[in-house]
Amino acid sequence: MHLEKFSDIYQRAAKRKGGSAQLEALLSIPFSKQEISQIPDDRWLSIFSLKVFQSGMSWKVVRDKWPNFEELFFGFKPELLLMLSDEHWEMKARDPKIIRHFGKVMTIKTNAEMLMDARLTYGSFSKMVAEWPAESITGLWEHLKKHGARLGGNTGPYALRQIGVDTFILSSDVESYLRSYHIIDGGRDTKKSRVATNKAFCHWQQQSGRSFNEISQIIAFSCGDNRV
Repeated sequence: MHLEKFSDIYQRAAKRKGGSAQLEALLSIPFSKQEISQIPDDRWLSIFSLKVFQSGMSWKVVRDKWPNFEELFFGFKPELLLMLSDEHWEMKARDPKIIRHFGKVMTIKTNAEMLMDARLTYGSFSKMVAEWPAESITGLWEHLKKHGARLGGNTGPYALRQIGVDTFILSSDVESYLRSYHIIDGGRDTKKSRVATNKAFCHWQQQSGRSFNEISQIIAFSCGDNRV
């Protein structure tokens, strides 16, 4: 495995984007650990649910209907949702104001349970995430996949990034880059590939002082179709 210097990756991305200033303007910056620790459970559940529904569907269609989801599901407050009976969940899944998909609606319940379990173990889900070590950020992905519903693949990582967590994303461009340098050579979602990727990003982070979020986006901007 040969790791390209991050400075070379950055210069290539900057050249493609018309200069460093233009590149920097495209980058999103993650929240601090303190900011992450203050995120309420209902915002986690909303983001997880949003990404689950967007998977395989038009993101815009889902976003346009999201205010109706917020209203129907009590602002995604886990305590209220976990008081619902099975009959109530079935009724909500049939409501024409939302996207009627029973399987995806039921992920809201499972992911609410995940958040409440984290509250019992860590004080809050936010504290768990804020204290998660960067050198094993893919372990957080695995936690979401194991304890949540439909949060495997890139769904969980995209949800984490959207809410402000510092994580890289294995988008098609980033994955292609990692394969071209033989950082990964097997399945994208295997433990071996994720450990190797996490190690490479830690290396680039030490070189650059940048967040995983920025590094991931810069790699995507340096090659391919800029899928960040």
